[in-house]
Amino acid sequence: MNHEGTKNTKKRKGKGEVRKKSSPVPSPQSSVPNLDDWLEIGKIVAPQGLAGELRVYPNTDFPERFEESGTRWLLRPGEMEPQPIELLDGRYIKGKNLYVIKLEGVSDRTAAENMRDCRLFVPISDRPELEEGEFHVIDLLGLQVFMQETGQFVGTVVDILPSGHDLLEVKFDPVFAEDKAGKTVLIPFVIEIVPIVDLETCRVEITPPPGLLSINN
Repeated sequence: MNHEGTKNTKKRKGKGEVRKKSSPVPSPQSSVPNLDDWLEIGKIVAPQGLAGELRVYPNTDFPERFEESGTRWLLRPGEMEPQPIELLDGRYIKGKNLYVIKLEGVSDRTAAENMRDCRLFVPISDRPELEEGEFHVIDLLGLQVFMQETGQFVGTVVDILPSGHDLLEVKFDPVFAEDKAGKTVLIPFVIEIVPIVDLETCRVEITPPPGLLSINN
């Protein structure tokens, strides 16, 4: 999920940006911003140097979010709505999973310090196109998982975890495994084990090897 590679038809690749959701109908007194229409791409964690550069921890697999100039949207702590801001340039820091970026109007260390904990967003409509066999993480969450051979309902995808191959975290349905009710299992997101991903029907079909669904016992 957090690593972007070349296309490989033997590997399912989930590319992620975090969609932040709040209550669908916030009360007028609510202090929680409604971010249903936004994708969070990163969080500013610290200044970099003295010239106003910023360190950002990314929530996206798309480096162009921080390396290509253009408009992004900034949400300051305590505010209700992201505001547009211009990204001037950025670069990746190898080994630290961080980007260093330059934003318009942030020109010194003091201004940069005031940007700590601000979050960066793009509109949800701005999702990049994917290649065949690749999926946006937010589209995989909530999919129902079935055994391909029998059609038996196994459970629901609740998370996608990065690994050598991405892993689907699936919460068991009590009908499938009463003794595992509320527990989860990690399923390698590879085409041999997850041959069918149908976003239109919200359905995943799996062909797990013997013992995989009991590996977390």
